[in-house]
Amino acid sequence: MSSPTPQDDLLRETIDSEKESRTSHSRMDGGSRAWATVVGGFLVNIATVGYVNSFGVYQDAYTRSHAASPSSISWIGSTQIFLLLAMGLPAGKLLDLGYFRQTMLAGSIIYVTSLFMVSLAHHDKYYQLYLSQGLGMGIGAGLLCVPALAVQAHHWRSHRALAQGIVITGSSIGGIIFPIMLNRLFQGSTGFSWGVRASGFLCLGLLSLSNILMTANPEVFSESQTSPKQDIKVVLTDVPYMIANFGAFFVNLGVDLPYFYLQLFAVLHGVDSNVAFYTLAVMNAAAIPGRIIPNIFADKFGSVNLIVPASLGCGLLLFAVFGIKSSPTTIIFSIIYGFFSGSFLSLCAPAVLTFTQHPSEAGVRIGLAFGITSVGALIGTPIIGVLLQDTFTWFRPIIFSAISVLVGALMLLVARQMIARKKGTQLV
Repeated sequence: MSSPTPQDDLLRETIDSEKESRTSHSRMDGGSRAWATVVGGFLVNIATVGYVNSFGVYQDAYTRSHAASPSSISWIGSTQIFLLLAMGLPAGKLLDLGYFRQTMLAGSIIYVTSLFMVSLAHHDKYYQLYLSQGLGMGIGAGLLCVPALAVQAHHWRSHRALAQGIVITGSSIGGIIFPIMLNRLFQGSTGFSWGVRASGFLCLGLLSLSNILMTANPEVFSESQTSPKQDIKVVLTDVPYMIANFGAFFVNLGVDLPYFYLQLFAVLHGVDSNVAFYTLAVMNAAAIPGRIIPNIFADKFGSVNLIVPASLGCGLLLFAVFGIKSSPTTIIFSIIYGFFSGSFLSLCAPAVLTFTQHPSEAGVRIGLAFGITSVGALIGTPIIGVLLQDTFTWFRPIIFSAISVLVGALMLLVARQMIARKKGTQLV
């Protein structure tokens, strides 16, 4: 009987590698822990991103109560979004180091405590609103959102984009619940303070349950001990990845205009206030299919392939704000824009993961990407507020937002071409 040749050894190693890969895929696609983590992440997004997406209610309330100028008020909401994304870098690193549960608990405590502080803040004391709602809630949400999203890569591989799409859909559900809830409570006998507290108790319940349900996958940490360590310099010099990040930065400069200002725009243009109060809820409801349907196709055709038309659609639709002059046009715009903006936001994390080499990088890659794009979210709406001025000159902020988003879409297209050439496939 002949002894094994080098070719036989190579074939055996290949077969063993394929078996290990199939086992890994099976282990990371489904199961009770994986689905519980999806549900927990879904609840986190309801309480955090969904609440932040409802800031248009506060923008309207603060502006009409003359708490500050529209631009100053926008800084509260934009700081929330900035920290929600920027805190993803340290939070993502903590996830990669194995401190997922501690990070989620700390973020939950900070977020809920700050939300209750908003109910105690005086409208004539702008710094109180900024500290509690801008800084406090922003830091808390930032410690929650990126880990809740990135940890899905610990449990899913073949259906990762779909799992993350379901998680991000929670922000749309929250964006339906909270605008309606807050508008009703603020306008009714409950008033501002107890309206905020009622929403705080709801967030407390959601985050408590999410902390129970979510878990990191210890097998990923054990695998990462033997995988090559990711040098941050390698990440920063990954040209397609960085171009995509800066593309998302420009999209974030303008994409939030309707979420902050559409309710105010509609009211000032004579749209029935009852309809105007539901614009945020309608946009977030339309974002639900926008967050799920593209992510289903992303697992097959590539997340980057789908985020390009989503961002392009947002940029073109922002020009359509000029045509909003009645209740029907307000609702139609809210539906279409909600779908496209929801698609863009839900595809961001799966698109970032297209550039990763191993699940153990997920936290750092997503955290750095969100950190860069967060600057766009921070300065975008205040710039819009400055362009709007107290005279409510709408054409300047609308054009600024639309052009910014279109520039971002072009950069994402360039990154898509580069990563497709690098990987040797169009399915990126």
